[in-house]
Amino acid sequence: MKKLALLLVAAGIIFSITGCKTKPQAKRYDRPLAPGELALRKITDPARLPNFTLACYDLSKVEYAIDRSLNYMSKPSSKQFFPYGDITHDDAVNSLKRFKELLASGQRGAQLHSAILREFDVYESVGCDDEGTVLFTGYYTPIFNGSMTQTERFRYPLYKQPDYLVKSSTGEIKGKRLADGSFVKMPPRAQLETSGELKGEELIWMEDPFEVYIAHVQGSAIIRLEDQKLVTVGYAANNGYDYQSISKKMVDDGKLTASQLSLSAMIAYFKAHQDEVARYTQLNPRFVFFEIRDGSPHGSINEPVTTLRTIATDKSVYPRACLAFFKTVLPRDLGGTVYHDPYEGFALDQDTGGAIRAAGRCDIYMGQGDAAGNVAGQVYKEGRLYYLFLKK
Repeated sequence: MKKLALLLVAAGIIFSITGCKTKPQAKRYDRPLAPGELALRKITDPARLPNFTLACYDLSKVEYAIDRSLNYMSKPSSKQFFPYGDITHDDAVNSLKRFKELLASGQRGAQLHSAILREFDVYESVGCDDEGTVLFTGYYTPIFNGSMTQTERFRYPLYKQPDYLVKSSTGEIKGKRLADGSFVKMPPRAQLETSGELKGEELIWMEDPFEVYIAHVQGSAIIRLEDQKLVTVGYAANNGYDYQSISKKMVDDGKLTASQLSLSAMIAYFKAHQDEVARYTQLNPRFVFFEIRDGSPHGSINEPVTTLRTIATDKSVYPRACLAFFKTVLPRDLGGTVYHDPYEGFALDQDTGGAIRAAGRCDIYMGQGDAAGNVAGQVYKEGRLYYLFLKK
């Protein structure tokens, strides 16, 4: 959705430049795990178990999100990602089903907390430091104006996946297929945008070039057509490059100060300086291709994402579709004023962020539209991440 020297906010568009005063400078949230090492370890010391009580009072949309994960797990293709450590595919499915049964039982608060600890093993993320520290950021689905056809107003396209771009069965980018059947790496963003290679692959047209870039970083968008119909475009593929931030360069060039830096400030700047958009966005070589989807935006497991109940992680080290629990600090917009409060809740690991790498990172889906974008851009706090599986 979507591992640099400065850390990412709003699914990778913005770096935290001003927040380092309270965070150790040397902490590396992108610290890679050893080959074959997983992000989770089972908690065996009862003193380290989290308290689920507060989260067991607010369970809105949890059952819906579980159903989305169960739908994914019912597909034979999901079995290729298990076992995850000692967790089999059946273990994961049965854990989701049993937790759904507990929700339906009517138990809440301390009673449900006790039932969870009685029936479930709790696994803790090793985090970025082998002590469980995870950096939480936010992402969202923007809503932009657009058109299915090119017009004078709508002249900046999102592109569909070219036929020659091939992915593996697990979604990994194999590259551009040549006539002899071999593969070469796709060009970076700058070349794709200037070479004309993608002519004829336009999917939908937008009115602002930086809004196109935001859609690339978020991995999805809702496009409002001129007849007010809403069309959802979602991630289909990418060109095989890692995400690189543009915000530090903007600060270095004096376009924005570190204290001004925010998604809204970047949008305002590029609204006034559209001639500079390509200069900065082409510093990021990663390019995303889209497809039109029915209904809500989907995560990487091809199921709808749910506000606050869907998280995005590095799927090379975390288990797909499984039940999680996290604790951090999240912003809330109350009447135009944003408050930052402790938050803890259950979620499902249903998405993959383009800028989310390693065990020390987790992205939280914050919803749709400008209000969600405002708070998503302010999610930048350390916390703890846990996963729940039925006891053997």
